Amino acid sequence: MVFKQVTIVGTGLIGGSLGLALKKRRLAGRIVGCDRAPVLERARDRGAIDAGTISPADAVRGSDLVVLATPVLAILDQIDRLGPALPPRTLVTDVGSTKAEVAKRAVKSFGRTAGQRFLAGHPMAGKEQAGVDYADADLFEGAAWLFTPLPRQNVHAGLCAEFLHCVEKLGAKVAILDPADHDRFCAWISHLPQMVSTALAATLVDEFGEDAPLLDIGGRALRELTRISGSPYSMWRDIAITNRDNLGRALLKLEQRLAHIRENLDTKQLAEEFERAHQLRKTKPSLQRIPKSRK
Repeated sequence: MVFKQVTIVGTGLIGGSLGLALKKRRLAGRIVGCDRAPVLERARDRGAIDAGTISPADAVRGSDLVVLATPVLAILDQIDRLGPALPPRTLVTDVGSTKAEVAKRAVKSFGRTAGQRFLAGHPMAGKEQAGVDYADADLFEGAAWLFTPLPRQNVHAGLCAEFLHCVEKLGAKVAILDPADHDRFCAWISHLPQMVSTALAATLVDEFGEDAPLLDIGGRALRELTRISGSPYSMWRDIAITNRDNLGRALLKLEQRLAHIRENLDTKQLAEEFERAHQLRKTKPSLQRIPKSRK
């Protein structure tokens, strides 16, 4: 057992999966959930938590680890509310999909002890379905779990090191990078694909109507490209707001690339685009060498 008591604020897909994973691997003694009452009831039924309350202040009482697993704007709010009231021996971490704003808020709320009390994280795991009903104890197996240290923070010491060890026991692959680099990188490899899938699905509905059997006819390629278009807006709204500049630049570059392809459908430059695209799967760089986006 790594943690005697863990509080998970937000017991949806990620929070619920974390609860199930901690229980399956016996990494927590007791797990307390914090969410709306119906969600907590379902999380208890699924076995993701042992107890639950709608009050964050009550939920974190007695816990040595608090995980903020809500959309990003709610994470920022919970850092403000919970940070100053928690004892120094409690580690707070989050699973938000953007990190720069989270890191700034943690420094502001926790002050000089932020490096010992808060660890910003982002598990690169999920599904297009939302909610604890889709939680999976093995969701993090083989997935990358990105951590973005605060200024002068040593994530390999103290409570932070304990949680990193816990994450590795969940089967995840740990990588460390700067918060700003994280947001720029994830704009390309996570947030942009979501917007592409959403745009494609919405355009297909506009073109053929809501009742056309497009997925049945289109086959695997179309199903794969539009799978994540079913993701909830409530989560992606916060990501778009807190990573607007990076995502906007990524969308613009993709728009330019698509325009180039459109203009060269009957030239050899289309073949060059295919060859360039094939390079993506030809190499497998180390997770510990996450590249910075080129300007």
